[in-house]
Amino acid sequence: MAGKLSERDKRAVKIGAVCMVGILAFVLVSDWVGHWWQLRRMVAEKRSRVKSVSLSEKDWVELRTKVPVFEMPEKYEVQKYPFRDKLDEQLKKGGIKKGTLQFLPLGRSEYADKYRLLSLQCRRAKCNFGQVLDLLAVLPENPYMAGIEELKIKCDPKKRKEFELNLTVSTFVK
Repeated sequence: MAGKLSERDKRAVKIGAVCMVGILAFVLVSDWVGHWWQLRRMVAEKRSRVKSVSLSEKDWVELRTKVPVFEMPEKYEVQKYPFRDKLDEQLKKGGIKKGTLQFLPLGRSEYADKYRLLSLQCRRAKCNFGQVLDLLAVLPENPYMAGIEELKIKCDPKKRKEFELNLTVSTFVK
């Protein structure tokens, strides 16, 4: 049948084939270009989100001061002394005349199965009410402290400005 076609028909078939290839290429390229523009829009949107979340150095410093520092739990023998020393330092810095500092027996932690709760008790510390408030404000700065278990303040009936403080704080140990 190809031999029976005239030159004009052959040229029409060739032009038709080229047009068909052109149409297929246009459809495929237009889909690809549409997808490419959609990806560019998505990338621009993600970049604007990241830019809105990024913080300046000043904001990072402010954020770091708001988030408490916490040291990961170590073995009992390793962590008990820095924990005690840091609490002792905070009591001294607050001007509190500390009484006795003693460790309580290790307890089970209700928060994590592989860690135990080490409690440190401060009994009969002498201070005034402002010093108690200052201590409570700086206690979260202790990187070993996990929480305040007990806080009792007892006023001396004869000296109303003097208080007796009983405090128990805890940390996690392995």
